[in-house]
Amino acid sequence: MSMAQQAEPAVTPPPAPGPKQSDGRTRRRPLALRLLARPEVGVFLGAVAVMVFFLITAPPMRDGSSMANILYQSSVIGIMALPVALLMIGGEFDLSAGVAVVTSALTASMLSYQLTLNVWVGVIVALVVSLAIGAFNGWLLVRTGLPSFLVTLGTFLILQGVNLAVTKLVTGNVATDSIADMEGFDQAKALFASSFDLGGVQVKITVVWWLVFAALATWVLLRTKYGNWIFAVGGNKESARAVGVPVTFTKISLFMLVGFGAWFVGMHNLFSFNTVQSGEGVGQELIYIAAAVIGGCLLTGGAGSAIGPVFGAFMFGMVQQGIVYAGWNPDWFKAFLGVMLLGAVLINLWVQRQATRR
Repeated sequence: MSMAQQAEPAVTPPPAPGPKQSDGRTRRRPLALRLLARPEVGVFLGAVAVMVFFLITAPPMRDGSSMANILYQSSVIGIMALPVALLMIGGEFDLSAGVAVVTSALTASMLSYQLTLNVWVGVIVALVVSLAIGAFNGWLLVRTGLPSFLVTLGTFLILQGVNLAVTKLVTGNVATDSIADMEGFDQAKALFASSFDLGGVQVKITVVWWLVFAALATWVLLRTKYGNWIFAVGGNKESARAVGVPVTFTKISLFMLVGFGAWFVGMHNLFSFNTVQSGEGVGQELIYIAAAVIGGCLLTGGAGSAIGPVFGAFMFGMVQQGIVYAGWNPDWFKAFLGVMLLGAVLINLWVQRQATRR
């Protein structure tokens, strides 16, 4: 047999092209899971559900003035919930935030009234005091290594006692005197507690400030180096320090941001009601923390957003006013909030598991 007649070896054809195989590490997750991984998505859906529920069960909520009241209640909570949320992302929380609001208002009111000063002097001194309280909390925490629960619980008790004792000592009463007729009051009221007309509905200026602060906090978290520091120290402060993150500065400044929020809400309360009750504020810190948790911030730190607490505060405002508009017993308010908080925690846990599942 000649060489030309020998059979040529068979050539295996190349495999038909098919879908590219993935080892699971580079596989792109579905859009739904990527959206669920965002901490604010769950609370947004919850807020929509709560709104629909009360729009059906409480017809007065459909009125524009009712919605303005809800936004006002939400804004007062939300302004404080924003710095509290940033602090929680940074791995800490502040139990003194509620009474610190009253401390700032008492400082501005008594200083202005007792010394017959322009109210702006009291406002500025109150800002310094509020920032100093936040700086003290942060400094003591980083200096001693104590948990923020213990540090701020101590500050909470100190401020609660000082608010009552000093007010009684200075004014002889548990409330401050009215400063409505003092110099500078009208200008300060316009900044902190005025209203404006929107489509025939009176809207409080705090709603505008709330949205401005939320936009600013979102920009800081997502677009600045300081935002990266917040997430880093909340995730693992030792690792953050190892890569050059100024952990001490970040922690102290976050507590000072809470002090700024306490000052702003305190000024709003003062110029809204002209006087301050020294025993108020107790329990409000739990509302601020709960709004942040419902908004997707973890108590362990390192995760969260600024938009989530906005929806969390909005849910609080809707529940607080919706129960009244529905004609229910307002005593159920705290029970409703407890259910919302537990539900938010469970939903966040489920969302995280679904988002990280391959």
